[in-house]
Parts: sequence; structure tokens; C-alpha cells
Amino acid sequence: MTSKKSFVASLCLGAVLGAGLTLHHDANAVRSDGEASEANLDLPIEELHTFTEVYQRIKLQYVDEADSKELIENAIRGMLSGLDPHSNYLDKSEYQELKIGTTGEFGGLGIEVTMENGFVKVVSPIDDTPAMNAGVEAGDLIIRLDDKPVKGLSLSEAVDIMRGKPGDAIELTIVREGEDKPIELSITRDIIKVRSVKHRTLEPGYGYIRISQFQSRTTDDLQEAIDELLEENEDSELSGLVLDLRNNPGGLLNAAVGVADTFLDEGGIVSIKGRHEGEQVRYGSETVVRGDRLNGAPIVVLINGGSASASEIVSGALQDDSRAVIMGSKSFGKGSVQTINELRQGGAVKMTTARYYTPSGRSIQAEGIEPDIKLSRIKVELLEDLGYQPVTEADLTGHLENDTSEDEGDNKSAKGNEQDELARRDYQLYEALNLLKGLQILRTAQK
Repeated sequence: MTSKKSFVASLCLGAVLGAGLTLHHDANAVRSDGEASEANLDLPIEELHTFTEVYQRIKLQYVDEADSKELIENAIRGMLSGLDPHSNYLDKSEYQELKIGTTGEFGGLGIEVTMENGFVKVVSPIDDTPAMNAGVEAGDLIIRLDDKPVKGLSLSEAVDIMRGKPGDAIELTIVREGEDKPIELSITRDIIKVRSVKHRTLEPGYGYIRISQFQSRTTDDLQEAIDELLEENEDSELSGLVLDLRNNPGGLLNAAVGVADTFLDEGGIVSIKGRHEGEQVRYGSETVVRGDRLNGAPIVVLINGGSASASEIVSGALQDDSRAVIMGSKSFGKGSVQTINELRQGGAVKMTTARYYTPSGRSIQAEGIEPDIKLSRIKVELLEDLGYQPVTEADLTGHLENDTSEDEGDNKSAKGNEQDELARRDYQLYEALNLLKGLQILRTAQK
């Protein structure tokens, strides 16, 4: 990301759930037992004296009596959040909800957010959640929560206001690019159950899989989705697949590796490089021996500005390995890894510990994945809807009948109507399907 003061989070009922790429370590994995030497700690004595003096002045002179525990906790939060937008401190409840969130169920509105220029910015709404159903979109700036302005609040404070019991409503005032005035949305909180993988057949032989987040079960759910698509199409292989990663904010590293590996016979997936020379890990298609489940059938991956972290790992790997065509708009650009270290008292530290790179060595950090085919988000209005009907040979009086065609008029008409409806509802998906058909035609011709 840029130098904006921001970090990605989920709106949860009781905590902030960090989005993006995460690794987990327990308390025993942290050198918190005194083994680290003072020389390695390199403590700045003068600055520690300043910290102590400020602490004492707050305790003695602040207008209200300050809680010592809260002061220290705030200092820890500031120490971590000052490092970068994605490092932060999690208390016990926040840490517990983070762990719940990676399994796919938590409470809240169902949006991934960041702080930008003093306002809460929506990274992406989560599928089938109150936020998505209310019309919240990626890129929206939330400027007011009920009657309280967001300007001047920290992201944690804004999230606290948005928390509440399922069934309780909150009004969000949103500024959206292209709109002349703010939009007011009333959203009722709910328990969020995220189904990370959905699928359906677009047309016979052409499948669609949507991954909304990378969770602990995502790879297994993807395998099941492919099996069901193969069964639905009564064939040993699909002719093509659209993999939809739009507005997918990321998730677990092992899930991203597993998803990419599902479509690869060989090639790299991602490299992770930490601060020290020995902290380098490479994941390739041999990491989880699966083989390409689609047997080389064409894949089109849809991405946009809400596709971040783990989504960028998958799209970057499939792009670099020439396994898929990436279509849509440039992704979010989060190329860092956060390690979650559990603390003895039950909380956790989430800290950026590495950067990740695509198989060709590209860093996605603050750059994102550039699609092979750029496709803006547009609304389609069919000419037929405007009353325009072109005249064809079949409309001419006394035209000759085709003596070789079979009676498939109804089927062709129904298929055409389905395609028109897809173009109206999701033009990017409509174009992805058309591209798949073209790729399959070329693949068949080359055999």
C-alpha cells in the first residue's frame, strides 16, 4: 500500500478481524522467555525515560483518572500501528474473533475496511452479508456512523461504533465516486456466515467458481465444487472455468497455495522473503501434490480493486505460469505477510514479517496485479430494450426457407435470453465467458 495511515480489518460483532495474508504462531514460538540478549534488544534508554515521564504526567495531571492498564495497552497499540498499516495488537476478545473469522463465521455487517484520509474506506463487502445486500460497494468512503462523524476517529473507534447485537440497525453515510451527494444506507447487523466457495454452470461445459475469502476449508471446498461441476456436465473435464476473485480481501496463506496448486501441474506459486537471509520460503505446485484438476482447460480469473493479498497470490501465480488469463481491473496491492504471535496473557501481536513475490519475482506490494485484459465495470443496456429491432432475411416476405436447419428456434432463443440477462447483470462475467469460448475453440483447433 501507499503511506496512508490505514490497515485492513473486518467489521465483527466484538472485534477487528485482520484481512490479508496471515501466518499463526503460538506463545511458545515467541522468544519471550528472556533468551534474547540485551544487546539484540538495543533499548533506547533516553526514549524509555521519556516514556516513563509522559506516563507519570498523565497519571498525575490528566483531567480524569487514567487507568494504568489501558495506558500501557494503548502504548502497545501505537507502537505496532506506527510500523505499517497492517501491524496491530489484539486483546483476548479480538484475537478469539480473529480465529473464529478464519473458520468462516463471525458477527457484524460483513465488510472489509481500511482507514484512509481520516475516513473508513470499504475494501470490499463480503458476499451474502447485510452490507452486500444493502448496496455497500468496494471503494466507498464511510463519513458518518448514525449521527457521529467518522473524521477524527481511529479505525478501532469507528469499528466499536459499528459493533452491536444482531438485529440492531446502524445508518452509514457514504461518499461514492461518481455520485453527486452522499448516500445513506441503513444496515441491520447479523451473524456473518461466510461461504467461501460457490459454484454453478454458466453454460454446458463452462463452469463458474466464486471464492469470497481464503479460509481453512477453502481448498477442500474448491475440490468439491469442481467435482460437482464435472458431475453436472456429465463429462470427464470442463471446457473452461471462470474463477471469480473480485472483492476477495485475502485470508490464509495455505489456502491460497492450495487453490493455485489445484490448477497447476508444475510451476511456482509464491515466494516469501523475510528480514533475515534464512527466512525465505518458496511454494510451488509440488507443495501439495494434486495436479491440474481441469486438465489444461482454459481459465479466466476475474479481479478488481477489492482483490487483495491471497487473491493476488493466486492470480499472480496463474498469470506468471501462463495458466490463466487475468481479466478486470488492477488489484489492491497488498504484498506483505502478517504473522500472528499469541501472547501469554491470551492476546496476540499481528506483525508484518515478510513480503511475498510471484513466481517471476514480482513484488505486488503497492503495485497490485495488472490484468491481462482490462475491463471496466459498466452497465449494459441492450438495443432491444430501447425498441431497436434489426431487419433480417427471415423477416422478408416470401423468403426462402433453410432446407438444412433443424427446429432449434426455441432453444436458441432461450439461450440468447440467458446471455442477455448475464450481460445486464454482470458484464465482466459475460465477457469472461465469451473469452473462455474463444480459448476453447483455439484449443480444439490445435489438437
